[in-house]
Amino acid sequence: MYALVDCNNFFVSCERIFAPQLEGRPVAVLSNNDGCVVARSNELKALGIPMGTPLFQLRPLLSRYHIAICSSNYELYADISRRVMAILAEESPCLEQYSIDEAFMRLNLERREGLPAFGGELRRRIRQWTGIPVSVGFGPSKTLAKAATHIAKKRSDGVFLMPEKPLETLDGLPVEEVWGVGSRLAVRLRQRGIATAGQLARADEVKLAAKYSVCLARTVLELRGQSVLELEDVEQRQPQTLACTRAFGAVIVELRELREAVATYLDQAAERLRAQNQVAGGLIVFLQAAGANGGGPETWNNASRTLLLETPTASNAELLKIVLPEVDRLFVEGTRYRKAGVVFFALEDAAQKQLMLFEPPVRPRQRELYSAMDSINRQYGRRALFNLAEGISQNWRMRREHLTPCYTTRWKDLLMVN
Repeated sequence: MYALVDCNNFFVSCERIFAPQLEGRPVAVLSNNDGCVVARSNELKALGIPMGTPLFQLRPLLSRYHIAICSSNYELYADISRRVMAILAEESPCLEQYSIDEAFMRLNLERREGLPAFGGELRRRIRQWTGIPVSVGFGPSKTLAKAATHIAKKRSDGVFLMPEKPLETLDGLPVEEVWGVGSRLAVRLRQRGIATAGQLARADEVKLAAKYSVCLARTVLELRGQSVLELEDVEQRQPQTLACTRAFGAVIVELRELREAVATYLDQAAERLRAQNQVAGGLIVFLQAAGANGGGPETWNNASRTLLLETPTASNAELLKIVLPEVDRLFVEGTRYRKAGVVFFALEDAAQKQLMLFEPPVRPRQRELYSAMDSINRQYGRRALFNLAEGISQNWRMRREHLTPCYTTRWKDLLMVN
């Protein structure tokens, strides 16, 4: 049996842990630069405010409906997610974290009858230990477990066990709610008379594979209770690329600020590389700008450079020497830049990287330096130590005017209790 544990309104729930006055109140979490709504509480959904609503459209409603708005606090969300996943890992060694707020578990319980009680106890423990409400769905396949969780979210107990004969239950689930069926595919399926998950489960998988894709045929088998999608070993699977890209809080027109931004994103990406014990064999640096006339998104264009490194590395010093001259070449005077980023590719394990005959030896002191910097920044917060190339004031940084404290990752933000 599989279980899918899904955190309810995760970003909003994280904000409510340390601000209980937000309970029962409409809450909106905003995207980068406080642009639009990316997470909603149930109370905000009840007001009919859709996902993606721009902040300027929401402002007239704030006082009328007593709506609270929060900037995205990614540091807090990532740490709370780590805590939830640690609890799940104690219950099952076969765990696949599907997203920041979802995880599949493979269970070896002998009797189905014990699953609802197990799910209820798991919900209680996660809520007590982290403050996060979750929904738990059980099924003999990952797709059925996902469907069960969709149903569990609408139940007061937050737990649902998919019946052994699930077709009748699936008849009440719209086809677009099936895991792996997007909105466009749902429209095409409805044109063929397939409007529910139950109808999809009864369809001929061979014809669907020929008409659409093998993936859809697998989904049909999963809905019938056949497990054809195995858990992915997240610990062993290493990413093929790693990126750090951001939109600026204010438009950049000066080369100095642009160099600072790229150096900052490079530092953050390189720190993540070192945390994964990886090195990069190449990278892409890009700048995104609106036209010089300040036009809208339709006038945006990219300027980028792809660089292959002679020696794979995760050293900030080596990477800055290579990247910053490219920023100088890409910069165009008079252009209004809105976004930049770096993307590492050709990643490999730092301990097993391919050596070159004339490759200079890695400087032990440099490796120790970055190990010490990463340790200090983890303990005292980002930019406790940083490269001077990143700048000091950083007026271009992403806007987060409604940011709550990083209660669990910064010493200065620790909650004081009297």
